[in-house]
Amino acid sequence: MKTITLQAVGRVHSTRGKAEDDNWDKEKVYIELDATQFTPEALAGLADFSHVEILFHMDQVDPAKVEKTARHPRNNTDWPKVGIFAQRGKNRPNQIGATICRILKVDGIQLHLEGLDAIDGSPVLDIKPWVAEFAPRGEVFQPQWITELMRSYWRS
Repeated sequence: MKTITLQAVGRVHSTRGKAEDDNWDKEKVYIELDATQFTPEALAGLADFSHVEILFHMDQVDPAKVEKTARHPRNNTDWPKVGIFAQRGKNRPNQIGATICRILKVDGIQLHLEGLDAIDGSPVLDIKPWVAEFAPRGEVFQPQWITELMRSYWRS
């Protein structure tokens, strides 16, 4: 396979210094763009959107814990053993996180958000406005175990 090299566009500033599973909507964070690459013009127009999708690197995951097969989500044996690509856990092969967050404000090269599930210092790979037309088309369904898992992920 081809190796891909990416350069972070910014960093996450958060009160969370370690990965925890729940209550992420309480987090008010900001992303600060890399001032050597970007000016405030890079965020121009973004405040006209309610939400943004953030792609980030979960760089603090222990490489020894990266999963490439199947496991019980959160090691809960009440839930089925499923492949790493059938769950959103942090211990994934490329440690890429993707989250849709509410935009609170844009201030210079800082993007203030609510509900980003990235820890302090996480490198940001990309920022994209959330556009309704990119939402899923057709019926959406998921297994019951993920509904149970996500009950307190955003709010307690």
